[in-house]
Amino acid sequence: MQTLQNSVVPGASSTSAAFDTTIHRRKTCPVAVGSVTIGGNHPVVVQSMINEDTLDVDGSVAAIRRLHELGCEIVRVTVPSLAHAKAVGEIRQKLIQTYQLVPLVADVHHNGMKIALEVAKHVDKVRINPGLYVFEKPSGDRTEYSQTEFDEIGEKIRETLEPLVISLRDQGKAMRIGVNHGSLAERMLFTYGDTPEGMVQSALEFIRICESLDFRNLVISLKASRVPVMVAAYRLMVKRMNEANMDYPLHLGVTEAGDGEYGRIKSTAGIATLLADGIGDTIRVSLTEAPEKEIPVCYSILQALGLRKTMVEYVACPSCGRTLFNLEEVLHQVREATKHLTGLDIAVMGCIVNGPGEMADADYGYVGKQPGYISLYRGREEIKKVPEDRGVEELIGLIKADGRWVEP
Repeated sequence: MQTLQNSVVPGASSTSAAFDTTIHRRKTCPVAVGSVTIGGNHPVVVQSMINEDTLDVDGSVAAIRRLHELGCEIVRVTVPSLAHAKAVGEIRQKLIQTYQLVPLVADVHHNGMKIALEVAKHVDKVRINPGLYVFEKPSGDRTEYSQTEFDEIGEKIRETLEPLVISLRDQGKAMRIGVNHGSLAERMLFTYGDTPEGMVQSALEFIRICESLDFRNLVISLKASRVPVMVAAYRLMVKRMNEANMDYPLHLGVTEAGDGEYGRIKSTAGIATLLADGIGDTIRVSLTEAPEKEIPVCYSILQALGLRKTMVEYVACPSCGRTLFNLEEVLHQVREATKHLTGLDIAVMGCIVNGPGEMADADYGYVGKQPGYISLYRGREEIKKVPEDRGVEELIGLIKADGRWVEP
């Protein structure tokens, strides 16, 4: 997926913080996941996860390919058993033979050391959930954890995590420490409560184990299904990491966001809020829909924030009584004709009152000027007036004349 660099506004002063329209991303260390790098100065990476059973090798390969062809840069697969872990090796080989090598992440959960060690041979990153990696059945009559009990479990976690850390370290691979609000370990809940602090402390415990073994190829996530909890957890994580001089990249997502319009809005509310603060290096929009539906939402979020420019940016007025043509229909026609292009800003404006001013930053403008006619603009300059029924055709001609057209 092509990404254009952010444009620089002539005359803009980087010292004028109050008027700075650029998002300044938090500085993070780069973490390689196969051929893709998360963090550093690299663009925010788009991820998703297939929902096929990993034992279905052919189905999984097809699903991974579909996502990758849509622009998904890293694909995650679930690995609930040793048989699934071994199947990932077959999936990887079949991808190489029939398509190309796609960066893969394995999702490992309950008591997953043996599974993780096997699948680490076949993927570029292993995701573990601190609340489930060393799973302990909650005790119904427990009222507290003593420091001794807390430390004993911590030592058991270290013993269980250490072989995986060493394996990933020696292979030059990565790990995501993926905390979920809904699956915090019992001792974290007793000690810190059902809070963002508990989520952060859970992540920090695993980070410190990794650091003690000289392993720092880490990506951190703190997902929740409630946006305010998710946002608070990531902000607190950044604060704690800054205090500890940690610069690990962050994977953003609102877990269990649902489907349809609300699922998209909910995900955008959480992810975009943090990205606007400069927080976040890779994102996944989790929808209860086909995974392919997640990718356009990710790119739309990044495009809207100016973090990646992978498609045309359309500027269009909401329409009013001054509008001289069917704005909704014309916008659809313009979009269908130009949506395959990369990096252009195209404005479709209903009348001359707001048109030239509101679309001043656009590369091209399509403006209603008088009944039956539209004016085409290049930037602020009016180029020609043409009959409305030839407007889209003439717009394409103008883009072609400027050498900015590519065939679909």
